[in-house]
Amino acid sequence: MSNKLELTWLGKGEEIKIEPRILIEDKEKSNCINNPDTENMIIHGDNLLALKSLESKYSGKVKCIYIDPPYNTGSAFEHYDDNLEHSTWLSLIKPRLEILRNLLSDDGSIWISIDDDEGHYLKVLCDEIFGRNNFVNTCIWHKKHTRANDARWFSDNHDFILVYAKNKESWKPNLLPRSDESRKGYTNPDNDPRGVWASGPCHAKTPNEKDIYPITTPSGRVVMPPAGTSWRFSEKKMSELIADNRIWFGDKGSNIPRYKRFLTDVKDGFVPTTLWFRDEVGDNQEAKKEVKQIDSVSVFGTPKPERLIERVLTLASDKGDLVLDSFLGSGTTAAVAHKMNRKYIGIEMGEHAYTHCKLRLDKVIDGSDQGGISKAVNWQGGGAYKFYELAPTLINKDDFDEYVINREYNADMLASAVALHEGFTYELDSELFWKQSKGNESSYLFVTTKHLNTAYIDSIKSTMEDDEYLIIACKSFENGLDKLYPNITIKKIPQMLLSRCEFGKENYNLNIVNPPIYEDEED
Repeated sequence: MSNKLELTWLGKGEEIKIEPRILIEDKEKSNCINNPDTENMIIHGDNLLALKSLESKYSGKVKCIYIDPPYNTGSAFEHYDDNLEHSTWLSLIKPRLEILRNLLSDDGSIWISIDDDEGHYLKVLCDEIFGRNNFVNTCIWHKKHTRANDARWFSDNHDFILVYAKNKESWKPNLLPRSDESRKGYTNPDNDPRGVWASGPCHAKTPNEKDIYPITTPSGRVVMPPAGTSWRFSEKKMSELIADNRIWFGDKGSNIPRYKRFLTDVKDGFVPTTLWFRDEVGDNQEAKKEVKQIDSVSVFGTPKPERLIERVLTLASDKGDLVLDSFLGSGTTAAVAHKMNRKYIGIEMGEHAYTHCKLRLDKVIDGSDQGGISKAVNWQGGGAYKFYELAPTLINKDDFDEYVINREYNADMLASAVALHEGFTYELDSELFWKQSKGNESSYLFVTTKHLNTAYIDSIKSTMEDDEYLIIACKSFENGLDKLYPNITIKKIPQMLLSRCEFGKENYNLNIVNPPIYEDEED
C-alpha cells in the first residue's frame, strides 16, 4: 500500500502499452494552398493513439492545451457515451493527461473544462499528474443564464475550468486587454500633457500619526485627512507630488486632495479573475448558434463559445505559440487559434472531424466565417492546415496466427514507423541510403525488408565514419551477422517491437458501453 495521498480506483495501476502510430496526410482534405509548409494539424482518430504519435516530436513544445472531455454525466454529444462508471472514466482520462503533460512546454499550461460530477475527482488526479504545487486556479464559467425550474435540486448554471501550469514558478498568465468601458474612468479635466488619468483617495484607512498634517489647497483652504485616517504620503512626498501636478484638488482647487493615476502608468491590461461571466465570454446558447452556422442539422449539445476559448488563449499564449486540443469536438479551439494567429493541433475521433472541424476551418480560411470572434479580431480569411489520419497498426497476425508487418505498409511507411518506435527522426540522406533516420549527430537507423548477408553489411561499413553508429532493422540476417561490427546493431522486425506496445488496438476512446469488470480485491 502506498503511503502517499492519492486518488485510487479499480484498474488504476493497469499498464497501457500504446502503439505510436505514424500520421498520414490526406492531401485531398488538407487546405494548405496558402501555405504548403503550415504546421497546423487536424488529426482524425482515437485521441490516445494520436497523442502517443505526437509525443516523440512535440514533447515540451506545446504552450497551451485546452480540452473539453466528456463529463460522465449523460449530457455529452452523441459521438461519446458519457455514462461511464467513475473508475472507467478516470482510467480513460489518466493516460491522456500523462501524455499531455509531456507535451507541455516548461512555460506552458493546461485548461480543462469539467462539471461537478467528475470535477473534484479530476482535480485530485491532476494534482497527482501535474503536481499540486502547479495548480493555478479554478475558473467558473457562467454557461447558462436561464433558471431550470424543473431541476430536482439546483439549476446548474456553471462549469469549471481547471488550470495547471507545467511549472507554476515560471508561468504567468497574460493580462486581459483593457476594454473601452474600462477606459471611461480616465479623463483629463486639467489638460495634463501626460494624458488621461483617474484619481484615487490620498488618505489611508489605517492611520499613521506621522502622516496627519494640514494641507493648503490652491484656493487657500486648509484640509486635514478624514477622521480616523491619515494621508497616504509623508509631508515631504506630498509636497513633491503637488509640485509635479499629481494631486488633484477639484475644478475649483478646494476639494480634499486625490492622487492622479495616469493610464500610461498602469499595466496595459487586467489581471484575470476566476469568475467568467457570459456577457464577457459567451454561453452555451451562443456556442450553439456558432456551430449551427457550420451544420444546421446535427448541433452539438455542449459546444463552447469562441469567446470562451479566446479568453483561454489570450491568457495562456501569444501569437505563433502552439495550441493543442485533443477533444476537438466541433472545432472551436482550432478555429479560434487560427483567427488569433496561433499554431494548432486538433484531434477528433468521430465523423464530425470531416463534417464539422474541416468544414469550419475551410470557412475560416476562405473568410466566410464571420461569426464568433471574427469581427472582434477583424478576421478576413487566410492561413492553412493539414489533415491527417492515423496509420493502421504496424503489426498484425496472419492466417497462421503469426505476427507480421501489416501489408498496408509500404517501404517509406515502414521506415517511418520503426523510426518512431526507436525514437529516431525519419530523414532521408541525399547521399547514403542507410542514413534513413537520425538519432543524434552520429547515430542512424536503417530499415529494410531484405535478408542481410556479410557482403551487404561490409559495403555499408565501408562508408561509415569511425564515430558513427547504426541500427539496422531487417526481416532476417545470416547467423553471427549481428556480432560482425561493434558499431552496427542488427535487429529483426517485427520481433524487435512485439513486447513494446499493444498492436492492433484501434481505439482507447471514451464511448465504452460496457465498463470492464474487475474481481473483488482480497482483504
